[in-house]
Amino acid sequence: MPRLLLITITTALSLVAATAVAHASVDAHAARTCSAPKYPGSGYFTSLSVKRVTCATGRKVVLAHYRCRTARSRAGRCHRKVRRYSCSERRNSIPTEIQSRVTCRRGSKRVIYSYQQNL
Repeated sequence: MPRLLLITITTALSLVAATAVAHASVDAHAARTCSAPKYPGSGYFTSLSVKRVTCATGRKVVLAHYRCRTARSRAGRCHRKVRRYSCSERRNSIPTEIQSRVTCRRGSKRVIYSYQQNL
């Protein structure tokens, strides 16, 4: 009887360990908050979060989108892919500033950031 109990306990512990590993791999793909890069112009990045990419990649995408956006004018928009990410932007603007939230997608990868830019 003790041997059967030992096998049962060992099996139960194995299942618990396997479940913990499964949850850890799911958490590795969860969104995380990163420090935003320094804003190159007059304004600032207010937040940056990434999903299924590193924070360093997120910062590169943010700066590439900024360069695309401001290539024609300070209040410009980017209508092409940056670093193979498609970005969409939701703006709240007044004559002197832009506040925006940008979501860049590449398959299941996400870079989400917000910024405030003075005009």
